Amino acid sequence: MKLSSLVFKISLILMCASSLTACKSTDINSLLDHAINSDLRTVQNKNRDQYRQPKNTLTFFGLQPNMTVVEIWPGSGWYSEILAPVLKEQGTYYAANFPSDSEVKYYQRALQNYKDKLATDETYNKVNISEFYPGTHHAIAPEESADMVLTFRNLHNWYMQRDNEGVENAFKAFYTALKPGGILGLVDHRLPETRHSAKAKRSGYVKESWVISLATKAGFVLVEKSEINANAKDTADHAKGVWTLPPRLASGETDTNKYLAIGESDRMTLKFRKPLAKP
Repeated sequence: MKLSSLVFKISLILMCASSLTACKSTDINSLLDHAINSDLRTVQNKNRDQYRQPKNTLTFFGLQPNMTVVEIWPGSGWYSEILAPVLKEQGTYYAANFPSDSEVKYYQRALQNYKDKLATDETYNKVNISEFYPGTHHAIAPEESADMVLTFRNLHNWYMQRDNEGVENAFKAFYTALKPGGILGLVDHRLPETRHSAKAKRSGYVKESWVISLATKAGFVLVEKSEINANAKDTADHAKGVWTLPPRLASGETDTNKYLAIGESDRMTLKFRKPLAKP
């Protein structure tokens, strides 16, 4: 057993010993605290908590340890380091990754790197890898099996690749996978409503109103917005788009201190629900 897994299990045992009621109810706040502070997470990833607000974000979406949760395009596993331990005992976690049959080498490398990460610790033993790409691979989880679908900073990629069609196909896949009453939690880089969308297409920023419109068209109902991941310092107007800001710092050593002072991007945080009855 890896040290990180042992420490996490010991912490849960101590939590149960101190409060039998909390142990039986498996308090989500305690589970999130232990997962977020666990040695399973890299120092580099923990340093980004100030911008990504994982506990506040997942609490806002209503995450519970007994849920079936699908994360779309988990990337290097930043959120997997939190979701996997929280869901391991009572829940089910699907990581909807890049298609295994993709000819895009970046997708192939990213998928293999993610699989390699899962092999590093037994905490990830119950992670289910599914496949997603808008328009071709939509089986992210069995139909109407998911309590929650989460997508973090992905919509702008599908928009850049396939215009509105990519995002529309994504929302259809999410809707199909969710149970009636299930939650879609969405975070993405936010373009000011006064900005010209077409001119900003390659920037990585998208308008909140546009996201809400397409989600509503797919059948979702907006439950609530949050400013958890907002950043008033970000103008969303940078020479190399959102990648100008940390952690990418795409401009190299040019104005590095300026962009570090801004921090990561201004982001919308939206909570949608699949209606209990079909419209």
